[in-house]
Amino acid sequence: MAREEKELEDDRLNEYYGRLQTLHLGPLWSSIQTIMSKEPRPRALPYLWKWDDVYRLVMESGELVTPDRGGERRVVFFRNPGLEDLQPWGWGALTHTLYAGVQLLLPGERAPSHRHNQNAIRFVLQGSGAYTLVEGERVKMEEGDFLITPSGLWHDHVHEGDTPMLWFDCLDIPFVYQLGVTFFENYPEFHQPISQPENYSTQRFTAPGLLPLTDRDNRYAPQAIYKWEKTKQALDQLSKLDPDPCDGFAVEYVNPATGEAAGHTIGAMMQKLARGDRTQAHRHVHSAVYHVFRGQGYTVMNGVRFFWQSGDTFVVPNWVWHEHVNDGNTDAYLFSANDLPIMERLKLERSELYPEKYQTVVGDHLGNGGRT
Repeated sequence: MAREEKELEDDRLNEYYGRLQTLHLGPLWSSIQTIMSKEPRPRALPYLWKWDDVYRLVMESGELVTPDRGGERRVVFFRNPGLEDLQPWGWGALTHTLYAGVQLLLPGERAPSHRHNQNAIRFVLQGSGAYTLVEGERVKMEEGDFLITPSGLWHDHVHEGDTPMLWFDCLDIPFVYQLGVTFFENYPEFHQPISQPENYSTQRFTAPGLLPLTDRDNRYAPQAIYKWEKTKQALDQLSKLDPDPCDGFAVEYVNPATGEAAGHTIGAMMQKLARGDRTQAHRHVHSAVYHVFRGQGYTVMNGVRFFWQSGDTFVVPNWVWHEHVNDGNTDAYLFSANDLPIMERLKLERSELYPEKYQTVVGDHLGNGGRT
């Protein structure tokens, strides 16, 4: 084909593309390489936030913002640097499906009651004397406790103690937003009334594997809180056995009525890494957000080493090679939330083991400030 003929054809094709765009149409043949890929290519990036930085800014917010009806909640959320330009949902996206932040409630404060169709989970970081009220049930919050607030349930928070209360929030906000189905509603009064005995959930579920007959048909939220002492007991019992090669000693928080993830669309687990443990590198389609409850170590993600210690938060995006190492002097406990329930329901989940078992470290994450 002569050069002039090729240029003429290109001009006609570009003019054709212009007419398609004018009518809000598009050509698959020139777009498919962008839409389809051989394997996942998430925009989310592996990243780590140091607790000293997060804690300082969270506490400063206590001097500037109050959780009244206008402010709703005093939360400093994590922003994945690879998703910040995806507006507007990129404002609070830690992964393509998950949002997370640290909430602060000061002594004497009350956060108003509301509900939404996003699912929420909470992990208590420090403090005592506060409670959350979920559908009329007053649930005390203590360090290391895991709580769920399923979509559509009224919930608010009250602090009757004398020290600041902080907890880790994780919601499926980006996922629900991308589906275009967000609902949010304030309770008519500032607080909902208490209609259930205190810690009703805890009283009903006292023995593993035993489900109250009255909850047989309660498939949604029969248990609102999972106490730290029970979680630790389960991990200590598991520690007498062989650890999982990829996750160490790990337990998942589940709905006792169904055996499915307690958070419905958000999975959560607590891992124990014994001193000197190193897990085998692997990757999976679901993404995960980690908070270091106790201990010290590092995680290698796609060959980059991320050092962590108590209080730090880091994100493992989907399809990223990762492995954990406890190089401290004590056992390490890692709380994590994930979108595995979403991937499993959509039949998208897949996982792979790293061929050489461990990754070669090619560098250290420069944004974490190193060890302190």
